[in-house]
Amino acid sequence: MSVYFTDTDCEIWFTDVDKYNINYLAMPYTICGKEYPYDYGRSTDFKDLYGKVRAGEMPTTSALNPQDYIDAFEPYFKKGQDILYVHFSSELSGTFNHLRTAYEELKEKYPERKITMFDTKQICYGAGVLAFEGAKMHNEGASDEEIINRLTVLRDKVRTEFMVDSLSHLRRGGRISGASAVFGTMLNIKPVLECNREGKIVKIGTQHGIKKALEFMVDRMVKCFDFDMEQEIVLADADEPKNADYMESLIRKKLGEGVKIRRLPIGPVIGAHCGPSTIGVIYYSK
Repeated sequence: MSVYFTDTDCEIWFTDVDKYNINYLAMPYTICGKEYPYDYGRSTDFKDLYGKVRAGEMPTTSALNPQDYIDAFEPYFKKGQDILYVHFSSELSGTFNHLRTAYEELKEKYPERKITMFDTKQICYGAGVLAFEGAKMHNEGASDEEIINRLTVLRDKVRTEFMVDSLSHLRRGGRISGASAVFGTMLNIKPVLECNREGKIVKIGTQHGIKKALEFMVDRMVKCFDFDMEQEIVLADADEPKNADYMESLIRKKLGEGVKIRRLPIGPVIGAHCGPSTIGVIYYSK
């Protein structure tokens, strides 16, 4: 049986990581001149983090280097074990070039071993819900093929949509064009984006003000939500609890008071690119 791995750009809350003993690669971020590996929120002061960003500190992220991947995977190859790695969208980082370099080096030393990779084509909790489902299946004894088949079906259904307060952070990280970022700063325009089925971040709408943007997102949910599937909506925010409260009230009003909603913070690596006050929703569509 393989060893299951994911990474912290597939955000899973640390209590779930502990419950299922999930192996993961910690993606790093730097703020105030110090680098931190993200640990799924175990030691993160989110209010302090986003407070620093609002005060002018610019967090940055960096790719893992090939040796990071070798250090993580080689101990299992030495034991004669293969690896199943469920990861965030390969379209959103150059780190996968380093992963390929590491794998080529490992294959020379361990030609009988393999890494099976599954691209969620998502980010943040959109990738996380898939990575977590895979971890649960793995713990229950499912084969790699069974896990990949199931995640492939779910990948076509998962939606990750979010509103950003400003596009400047996404522009700085190269996730969107400069022209889009300039437009987004005009007239209190709030862009709404999604991680599409190709794994890229694209703009799906613009609204005048935060509340209009949140209402736009909830209206899309009503049209797309899979009511036949038992699911838990993830409502995530980057230190924006009051507006997230408003969005939760809208969701319950439109989808029913009994709908399951889990509130979680947006982690610092993702937050470095989307910025403070971002609000996102993740759910399964029809």
